[in-house]
Amino acid sequence: MNTPYPCQRQRRLVGRRDFLWELGGGLGGVALSALLQEAHADSGQGSGKGLHHAPKAKAVIQIFCPGGLSHVDTWDYKPELSRRQGKPFDPDGKVQFFASKPGNCQGSYWPFRQHGTCGRWISDLFPKLAGRVDDMAFIHSMQSKSALHGPAMFMANSGFILPGFPSMGAWVTYGLGSETADLPAFVVLPDPRGLPPGGVINWGSGFLPAIHQGTTLNTDPAQPPIDDLFPEKDFAHLRGPAELAGRDFLNTLNRAHAETRAANSELEARIGAYELAARLQLSAPEATDLRGESEATRKLYQLEHEDIGPFGRQCLLARRLVERGVRFVQIYCGAENTGAKKIRPNWDSHEDLVRDHGYWGAILDSGAGALLEDLKARGLLDSTLVICTSEFGRQPAAQGKGRDHNSGAFTAWLAGGGIRGGTAYGSTDDLGAKAVEKPAYCYDLHATALHLLGIDHEKLTFYNSGIRRRLTDVHGHVIQELLA
Repeated sequence: MNTPYPCQRQRRLVGRRDFLWELGGGLGGVALSALLQEAHADSGQGSGKGLHHAPKAKAVIQIFCPGGLSHVDTWDYKPELSRRQGKPFDPDGKVQFFASKPGNCQGSYWPFRQHGTCGRWISDLFPKLAGRVDDMAFIHSMQSKSALHGPAMFMANSGFILPGFPSMGAWVTYGLGSETADLPAFVVLPDPRGLPPGGVINWGSGFLPAIHQGTTLNTDPAQPPIDDLFPEKDFAHLRGPAELAGRDFLNTLNRAHAETRAANSELEARIGAYELAARLQLSAPEATDLRGESEATRKLYQLEHEDIGPFGRQCLLARRLVERGVRFVQIYCGAENTGAKKIRPNWDSHEDLVRDHGYWGAILDSGAGALLEDLKARGLLDSTLVICTSEFGRQPAAQGKGRDHNSGAFTAWLAGGGIRGGTAYGSTDDLGAKAVEKPAYCYDLHATALHLLGIDHEKLTFYNSGIRRRLTDVHGHVIQELLA
């Protein structure tokens, strides 16, 4: 698991991969990557053979809320903040927030109530998730090292504020390989409005072999799930007999090339990429075709709702993907700030938090609540770890009608996959401004997730540029208090 490809072999591998990618287009590249994952797993370098202990989960669904979800309006109950409503947050005027001077203390815009057998406090913004609170565990003391969206997004996904490091999904597939030969092991479902801050780097493979980067699936039902899955209309003549003839011709060339290289098993894997491409033309549309879902399931995810439906579709697709053996699915609930109109396209609520969080809260509550209910009803929640997080939180003082960025405190929650529901870890100060009890970073969240998947975060490493790298860098510990 810890041994990278030798440098010389890596250079030859990339050249052949690029050649096949050019021949096969986007679909050929996806097929090649998936097939290489299978070959990589079979070799024992990052397969299930490298498990360090018995896993509680075999798949992960991560919901990412870009923009900075306000913990003090959602998960982190702060009655003292409400009691100090309207009083100066910083009477001496010495504090500077990310983009503003602190205004007066601003209590939660939604009332909090206790829910479930555990009695956890959840705001009225999330009535459906409140009904699942006994399945959820909260980390109230999360922190980030940056209050800038891009770097904080990179840190939450890869453990580093600089781009170019492998994402958590890439590390998981590097460590565990793939469970399916017909679909990619790491799938990303972006918000239909666009990519998140930082773009595709958020699910990149960094210095790990490129086979471990996330594969983006289109969530628009009017579009094919994978670009170049089928020839464009202008090239429809290439389908049918012409496509089969072209495939046979390429297979003849490949086999002739392979005859003199019988010992090169990786070459054989690349030749088989076209066979997988053909399988993807069946498996990818089948996995994303929701017509077979019951009317009750469609209503559960509110697929017909104009605003809630698109995220509901993302969550339903995530369930279908893990059912079919996809190892890691990442869902984005929100996009980049560009193109903002009446409602901000993510959780970055500087101007009007009630407007923006009110809109996005209903979307997250409906989709995530449906996902937890659906997974549990199908017996999948025990083997699927669900994570919901943001890159940072928001300040307890007012910024007009909104709130400024807060890298010192936010909340993440987990469910399923070996998590002890109804629990909480860490806490913020009385106003929710800063984590004070058991401060946690993404390193601890990542270490805990890897542990539940059967991986010791200190042993999953990759030698790069003279350093034995890992997802948690030189930090992180498993949060035992959250484990069942």
